[in-house]
Amino acid sequence: LIMSPAMWKWTCLVSHLLLSTTVSPLGKQQPLHPKRPFITFTGDQAEGNFNHLVVDERTGHIYLGAVNRIYKLSSDLKVLVTHQTGPDEDNPKCYPPRIVQTCNEPLTPTNNINKMLLIDYKENRLIACGSLYQGICKLLRLDDLFKLGEPFHKKEHYLSGVNESGSVFGVIVSYSNMDDKLFIATAVDGKPEYFPTISSRKLTKNSEADGMFAYVFHDEFVASMIKIPSDTFTIIPDFDIYYIYGFSSGNFVYFLTLQPEMISPPGSTTKEQVYTSKLVRLCKEDTAFNSYVEVPIGCEKNGVEYRLLQAAYLSKAGAILARSLGVGPEDDILFTVFSKGQKRKMKSLDESALCIFVLKKINDRIKDRLQSCYRGEGTLDLAWLKVKDIPCSSALLTIDDNFCGLDMNAPLGVSSMVRGLPIFTEDGDRMTSVIAYVYKNHSLAFVGTKSGKLKK
Repeated sequence: LIMSPAMWKWTCLVSHLLLSTTVSPLGKQQPLHPKRPFITFTGDQAEGNFNHLVVDERTGHIYLGAVNRIYKLSSDLKVLVTHQTGPDEDNPKCYPPRIVQTCNEPLTPTNNINKMLLIDYKENRLIACGSLYQGICKLLRLDDLFKLGEPFHKKEHYLSGVNESGSVFGVIVSYSNMDDKLFIATAVDGKPEYFPTISSRKLTKNSEADGMFAYVFHDEFVASMIKIPSDTFTIIPDFDIYYIYGFSSGNFVYFLTLQPEMISPPGSTTKEQVYTSKLVRLCKEDTAFNSYVEVPIGCEKNGVEYRLLQAAYLSKAGAILARSLGVGPEDDILFTVFSKGQKRKMKSLDESALCIFVLKKINDRIKDRLQSCYRGEGTLDLAWLKVKDIPCSSALLTIDDNFCGLDMNAPLGVSSMVRGLPIFTEDGDRMTSVIAYVYKNHSLAFVGTKSGKLKK
């Protein structure tokens, strides 16, 4: 669980699921038994934060991405190995980075903020991407964090120039008989000419192969990527798509995003900037990204709108929740946390809601939209396309649950919002993170808050 940055400052806690508060069916906080000791780990530097954490589901080992460090810890938080990733001489204006060609910008000692940490189980390696050199990645052996490879010679090796730790999200799609794929989604920080906002990359077996992180497909006209048009930045100068969460399910890869839009409030002739939470879906096998569809998501309770996505987690319904939702126990459920309103991305209000979505219902809404667009109804309706009124083109074909698009009517937006089911609200201590799982047919959710509380 990622809580507030202050709570992460060089201390990591494991509590054996001991909670400081719990939530009664009436939503009131009830005190638990007295505190028990926590197991703690404190980093050996005072200059920065922990950024990301992944746990090896086979061994229980913990990999911790930090500023200038990758740590491997035992399950009881003993340091097993440390790998240094920075600082180094760099300048964010160097593109390509100075390790590839001479840069005329002044170089200064620069921290390496860990922006993505993924376990590649198939090849027994850790993918650790940082903020140095326009966002290149290292491939480290899980056992001892030995550097297996560090591709940086080609433009597709530079993932993003953003220095924020929450700016990149990756999803590995694994195959038994061929190389895996890595779907990368990233904020581009006003540099769409350098960085695609979503792309699919090759994960070669050989960590030093020339094709590592190359686009799955690339020719003169089409590639396995989505780029934000430069014209978009003339309308919204600070436009970016912020990726909160990603996962794969069935034949698709999904990303949950937060992105700005310009809207005209009712009765007003001027436009104002708001933020909209959207789910983005792509087919795993779509090398041309013709399957890109995005749909707005949000939550409402007692007339209050919760539209700013804070966190999300994919789980199964479980038998008891499934009955109440009218789905199967193995159906995918999205647990999401939203804060109130949709105008403040960086300073979210403390009022927040925990909401659930049935993934199948979102997919049904997407299918309805695809069917209507391929009947020639409406426009592509994407806020980040400057020309928003591109009409849908009619085509006679059957669109089923696994339709992956054609080189028409893409990328596509859904205009009507899919609303989640609110199951808990918090007015004073904003919820900032969530995980969930099924235990004895019950769905359990653990929520972290702004002040460092953990709610079950």
